[in-house]
Amino acid sequence: MQNIKSKIDWQSWLQRWDAQQTGYIPHREARFQAMLDAIELQMPAEFVALDLACGPGAISQRLLKRFPKARCVAVDIDPVLLAIGQGALGDANGRLRWVEADLMADNWMEAIAQTQVDAVLTTTALHWLPPHRLLQVYKQLAQLIRLGGVFLNGDIMPFPFHLGTFRQISKTLSARQEKQAFQERGVEDWNSWWQALAQEPELKELLQERDRRFGERYTDYEPILDLHEAGLRDAGFREVGVIWQIFDDRVLLAVR
Repeated sequence: MQNIKSKIDWQSWLQRWDAQQTGYIPHREARFQAMLDAIELQMPAEFVALDLACGPGAISQRLLKRFPKARCVAVDIDPVLLAIGQGALGDANGRLRWVEADLMADNWMEAIAQTQVDAVLTTTALHWLPPHRLLQVYKQLAQLIRLGGVFLNGDIMPFPFHLGTFRQISKTLSARQEKQAFQERGVEDWNSWWQALAQEPELKELLQERDRRFGERYTDYEPILDLHEAGLRDAGFREVGVIWQIFDDRVLLAVR
């Protein structure tokens, strides 16, 4: 990542990433705001956070801006998104550290070289994990987060299957919002963003490495809310509940 220099406009790619993500998640900034509000009310001025499955560092960027004495470790398996984040955000004057690690591997916590953190935050990411792996990650996080620390997950967490009307309303609304964003307002979508990024010749090797790592890995499991809550309680978090919600877009807070 460090060797890719500077013909690439990293800031522009990060901004385009945020824009296309907002096409899928129209209340994305409100979700971030809710998560950071919870952090402000629970954390001291100086704390260490883990940006889990960080992508290009959307959480890290906002967290370090709001909390000038905080430090953050940003971890992901995607070499391209990590390169964009590192290129755009750097190390934030020593307050931000980037780590490549795979949440599907049992030893991913070894890579972050952090025995304890005060908070773990993640958004729009853990639905890619199969349920058995998600539950294992929650158990690992319970070991990593100090007593009194917090875990915050902002994501689509569907209603349980017996609430069929709730599920249908949420899916219909989401489809309508995506149509408005991508067809009516012309927002760049996921596929178009990646196709455009592939035109950067300096990223060719990283894109190939990304394809090698992911292969057929893209399966959207979308565990229901009940599984997240039960898994966190079983892992040892003493308080678990939703603190922000618009239909099935939620922020789940767990207190260690």
